[in-house]
Amino acid sequence: VQQFGLVAHSSIEVALTTGQKIQFESASAVAVKRPNQLYAARLGEVVDQEFFYDGKTLTLHQVDAGLYATVEAPDTLEGMLDFARETLDIAAPAGDFIYSNSYEILMDGVESGFVVGPSFVEGVVSEHLAFSKPGTDFQIWVARGEQPLPVKLVITSTDVLSAPQFTVNIREWDIIVDHPQEKFQFDKPDDAQAIDFITLDPGSN
Repeated sequence: VQQFGLVAHSSIEVALTTGQKIQFESASAVAVKRPNQLYAARLGEVVDQEFFYDGKTLTLHQVDAGLYATVEAPDTLEGMLDFARETLDIAAPAGDFIYSNSYEILMDGVESGFVVGPSFVEGVVSEHLAFSKPGTDFQIWVARGEQPLPVKLVITSTDVLSAPQFTVNIREWDIIVDHPQEKFQFDKPDDAQAIDFITLDPGSN
C-alpha cells in the first residue's frame, strides 16, 4: 500500500522510582504517502504536536506552545523515522506500523511466540498473538478477514522496573485514501516561533 491513513489511541506507562506506574493517554491521526511523505498529529495529556515530512525536511510543530523546529531529513520515510528516533529522540505516532518492513522490525530477536486465540478489539474479530525477546514482550492483534491489518499492539519493557507497557489501538484504517500534497507541507502560523532541535550525542549511548 503506497498511501494510507490511520487513527489511533495510545497509552504509555511511566514507572516511578517507588515502582508505581502512571499512565498517559493520547490520540493520533497519521497520513502516509510512500516513499517519503508523512503527516501526523498527536494530542494528549502532555503533548499537542504535529509532524510534517515532505521528503526533504522534518518539522515538529508544538501547537500548544506556538513553537516549531525544522531540520533536513533523509529522503525516505524509513530513513527519516530512524533519523528522528536516533538523532532527535522523537518517535512518530504509531511508528511501529509506518515502516514498510514493520514485520521484520517487530520480529527481530524474537525467541518465542504463540497464538493466544481469537479475540475482539473494539468489535473487530481478531487473532491475538504473543511474542517474547530479550528485554521485551509484545502482543499484537490482527483483524481476521480480507484485510488482515493490525488493530492493537502492546509492548512490555521487561528489563525496566515494574515492566511498563506501551499500548496502541488502531481505531480506523484507510487504505484507499488519496492524500493531497499540501497535507505534508508545514504552513507556519503567523504567531509561531522557530526554535532549533536538540540533537542526541551519538557517543552518549
